[in-house]
Amino acid sequence: MSNAGDGLTRCPWGETPEVYRDYHDQEWGRPIRGDDALFERVSLEAFQSGLSWLVILRKREAFRKAFADFSIAKVAAFTEADAARLLGDAGIVRNRMKIDATIANAKAAAELDGGLSDFVWSFAPEPRARPARITDVPAVTPESTALAKALKKRGFKFVGPTTAYAMMQAIGMVDDHLADCHVPAR
Repeated sequence: MSNAGDGLTRCPWGETPEVYRDYHDQEWGRPIRGDDALFERVSLEAFQSGLSWLVILRKREAFRKAFADFSIAKVAAFTEADAARLLGDAGIVRNRMKIDATIANAKAAAELDGGLSDFVWSFAPEPRARPARITDVPAVTPESTALAKALKKRGFKFVGPTTAYAMMQAIGMVDDHLADCHVPAR
């Protein structure tokens, strides 16, 4: 556990830089619901694949602008011209496969009966104790594997079990703040 000179004990990754600290303290692990909000998390986790989360956090506002605030309806209507525009946008990660996946995922999300939020949250595991050490935090769980498989079956791309688990952590479906972390348990 560590602190950023403010006396608060944090998960080791959440100390520095400030953008990590803010994300850790104010957002990560807090329950998030809503179809567009979940679509943003699915999309950003896919863009993060193979990169540092810090890159994504620093580009988050540009992603929001480029992808119409992650409105499922708007992104599902993106055309090839939109994909070409996104490839030229230096504010985001310009990866054709990830851009195409985000557009495809919006189309798949728009087709889900009951919406993306309810679908994703239906895979929530039973609450468990917070991990004591960072090495106790899994990268994959049976629930993240099942969620990834179910999303892929419905046409989602870039949603493997590790990516699904990272999203589950980010949206507060699981609470992987360490036991001594100052962030209140949910």
